[in-house]
Amino acid sequence: MRNDIRMGVDIGGTFTDVVLEVGKDQFSTKVLTTYAAPENAIIDGMHQVCAKAGISPDQIAQIIHGTTLATNALIERRGAKTALITTDGFRDVIEMRTESRFEQYDLNLQLPEPLLPRQHRFTLKERVDAQGNVLIALDRAEIEALADRITSYGFESVAIGLIHAYLNDSHEQMIRDVLAERMPGVMISLSSEVSPQMREYERFNTTVANAYIKPLMKSYLGRLEGRLADEGAACPIFLMHSGGGIISLESAADFPVRLVESGPAGGAVFAANIAARYDLEKVLSFDMGGTTAKICLIKNQTPKTARVFEVARTYRFKKGSGMPISIPVIDMVEIGAGGGSLAHVDAMRQIRVGPESAGSEPGPACYGRGGERPAVTDADLTLGKLDPDNFAGGSIKLHSDASAKALTALGEPLDMDAQTAAFGLAEVVDENMANAARVHAVENGEDLADYTMIAFGGAAPLHAGRLCEKLGVDRLLVPTGAGVGSAIGFLRAPFSFEATRSVYMKLSDFAPDTVKDLLSELETEATGFVRTCDDAAPIKAEYKVYMRYTGQGWEIPIALTAEQAANPDAATFQALFETDYTTLFGRTVAGMDIEITVWAVNSTTEAARADTLGDTPVGAPGAIASERALFDPVAGAVSAAAVVLRTALNPGDTVTGPALITEDETTIVVPNSRTAIARPDGTIDITEKRS
Repeated sequence: MRNDIRMGVDIGGTFTDVVLEVGKDQFSTKVLTTYAAPENAIIDGMHQVCAKAGISPDQIAQIIHGTTLATNALIERRGAKTALITTDGFRDVIEMRTESRFEQYDLNLQLPEPLLPRQHRFTLKERVDAQGNVLIALDRAEIEALADRITSYGFESVAIGLIHAYLNDSHEQMIRDVLAERMPGVMISLSSEVSPQMREYERFNTTVANAYIKPLMKSYLGRLEGRLADEGAACPIFLMHSGGGIISLESAADFPVRLVESGPAGGAVFAANIAARYDLEKVLSFDMGGTTAKICLIKNQTPKTARVFEVARTYRFKKGSGMPISIPVIDMVEIGAGGGSLAHVDAMRQIRVGPESAGSEPGPACYGRGGERPAVTDADLTLGKLDPDNFAGGSIKLHSDASAKALTALGEPLDMDAQTAAFGLAEVVDENMANAARVHAVENGEDLADYTMIAFGGAAPLHAGRLCEKLGVDRLLVPTGAGVGSAIGFLRAPFSFEATRSVYMKLSDFAPDTVKDLLSELETEATGFVRTCDDAAPIKAEYKVYMRYTGQGWEIPIALTAEQAANPDAATFQALFETDYTTLFGRTVAGMDIEITVWAVNSTTEAARADTLGDTPVGAPGAIASERALFDPVAGAVSAAAVVLRTALNPGDTVTGPALITEDETTIVVPNSRTAIARPDGTIDITEKRS
């Protein structure tokens, strides 16, 4: 077994991407996701890339995996039968939410339903105060009686979330011990382990989400490990987590909620690696696959991170309209816009696209697998962006007649022919993605005109050029392996784990010894998780505290150096906070005390670094393999577009739009307003035509 043979696997809603690295050589494939048993697609893809590389599966030294299975289970409400045990009087916290209206002028506002109905939520008489002191002790006999009730209802998983358990977890531990004795087959999740942070709604909801998907993910990961071993790949398996690092299979099985954004996180790591190669300070990462589109801001080659994010926003990308998950995560916006997203005409006679997706079963109408409704891929095929005989490297033949039939049915209520309906569908989905990017930029105080877009995922290169036109972004990079970008990102990610804890402290009551001990404990906890993945590599710790003025509702993250963490003092913390607060809001608030609510330490191995590339001299026009009729959305008409093979492009070769640069895993559309140049690393660099 060679240590330089590694495999990255990304399960998406439509395709499963598999990338094999053998030294500096890379081999990849895309296979349709098998929903009933997702591991089947992985096994199929593994054998395909091994055959391309001329190796056997038993030579693979390491497999790194990311998946949307956890996210999809939450969105589609396909988790286990789960119970919540909480403090008496707090049964309805996950339904009451924060009581804020994310759209205050909508009289028909519908709040998202909680994961668990009220009859699945149970309470115990106990109470811990905000300092961690026990006010009402927990009675073991009451826990035993409740355990017998829960057993009779047939629950598969139990979430335990008690008030202030992040400060004192003794009651949660006691409940777990009793349930383990009386319900040995039931999986248990504690809020003090899953998300030991203040704010009971976010903490309870995160713990419920973990419990809800735990049986599904634990079963899947166990089957995957067994199947891979049976096929000869008995190597270590690691999982990409939402914060952009890698954790062990065992940790992933215990805390599957940390996998909720694992696939998109791999894409952000991939884009950050490309940003470092091109020495770009501001990058807009655009990842569009078969089911969703993900947009992330990357500054100074580091994806923006957060400690709370929302799954399945239901109302125009608005904050508060989704399901909050309180874990370390790469901050991005995700919408139901992918190649398989289905279109319909609503009651207002407007074309709507997504979030419903055709996935891989049956897939878009053009797949010929029984799908009858039009999807984004059907529009792309009809508009000339795709070659029906060379989709996914020729492994899937597309049926243009089926797309035309589905699009004709879509356009019939609007008196549109198939091509016009396809144009409308494509413009709607492109505008949805552009609007999501605008909202995300505004929420972060950024101007996208200063950014470079990096596009990857099977569908992104088809739409990225048009997105740049809509957003006013001048430069677009489409890296080598863009069609399987997230899977490549898994192979670039470090082993890492972030430990967090809520301990409330005002700067006026700053206790340096307490702070030093707290950060040391968190570092030990985080490092312990990393050591389960790699017992020898150097590990560095990154320290962060979340601070606010007293009385404010939310905090801002403040980074500390190792020296500041080892020798904490109030004056340094105040200076760091005021600097970052001024950067965000333009001023400080005089006369207000400052408080710290959350402490975090991220332990990580060194991430793979890319060599910086210089400028590429402009060479000759790329060789044109053929021509294809391509619909130009700006002109509203069909024009002749050159078709260029990506593999035939040499460094410096140029391609002038309108053009299509084709490869096995995707197609890059170069709009009429743009020109492209091939870089030495194979990246296609697309910029506005200069007059």
